[in-house]
Amino acid sequence: MKILVTGGAGYIGSHTVRALREKGHTVIVLDNLSRGHRGAVPGDVRLITEDIHHVDAVRQLLIEEHIEAVMHFAAHSQVGESMENPTIYYDNNVVGTYYLLEAIRQAHVPYVVFSSTAAVYGEPEQTPITEDMPYAPTNVYGQTKLMIEHMLAQFSRAYGLRYVALRYFNAAGAAADGTIGEDHTPETHLIPLILQTALGQRKSIKIFGTDYPTPDGTCIRDYIHVTDLAAAHVRVLEYLAGGGESQYFNLGTQQGMSVRQMIDAAKKVTGREFAVEEAPRRAGDPAILIASSAKIQAVTGWKPTHSSVETIMADAWRWHHTHEHGYGDTK
Repeated sequence: MKILVTGGAGYIGSHTVRALREKGHTVIVLDNLSRGHRGAVPGDVRLITEDIHHVDAVRQLLIEEHIEAVMHFAAHSQVGESMENPTIYYDNNVVGTYYLLEAIRQAHVPYVVFSSTAAVYGEPEQTPITEDMPYAPTNVYGQTKLMIEHMLAQFSRAYGLRYVALRYFNAAGAAADGTIGEDHTPETHLIPLILQTALGQRKSIKIFGTDYPTPDGTCIRDYIHVTDLAAAHVRVLEYLAGGGESQYFNLGTQQGMSVRQMIDAAKKVTGREFAVEEAPRRAGDPAILIASSAKIQAVTGWKPTHSSVETIMADAWRWHHTHEHGYGDTK
């Protein structure tokens, strides 16, 4: 198939581009590079530096290139920023996606795979989180993703578009060969922050809250390897192309790791000691967030195969150790 990947110069998008090509698909990347990196896109993959808001340009691209499916990763994704500056999240995530869907509708592209988030559930009363739990996002980022899911459902009912929305929490790791990985500015994700501390780029790593009702008192989260996420996106595209109906799936390992466990794993993998600072809880941090992936496993057969903490940390370290300044090292 010929596939347009929006946000394909970003973290999860770039790994999915690689997975698609390994399966024999032809890929075009559309990314305005506001947060993506040209270095994350293979040199032999066409990169179009266009914005999803430009409906006429996107529609023309879809038609001229005979695009058969769109994978949509182009979104702002920092929870704290979404609360401090919600307007850019509603504009980029919601309005931008509306224009993208309108271009898709006009070009008669039949399939969309959407990178959503388990943040649509907010702070669930129980874990693991399943798809039938109520939606109650506690931040603007999660709210925008839920609004996009509603748009997809409405376009599906009205125009016959078929889609899959994939909901996950903590993407982690990097390509096993160390050529692409995680590079955000500013960085807010735990594993890169830990590894930057191991590299001496930060004085310490902070643990926010040590009195949670968990075995070691720190928050537990579900970390899933970015390679497994990429494989899931490819698998659900095949599901749609094979006649599957519109769906939403959680992606998770169904096993959580605490902040202390992640720090200990980093020390073991890197062989380095570094300072750990205990700090008060942050408002709104649930003790445990784990996503069930039983539904997608039952429907598509996808299973995470790279998401052990050892593999995640080793692959992440390989990337950060050889790219201390992210993609800036390769420009």
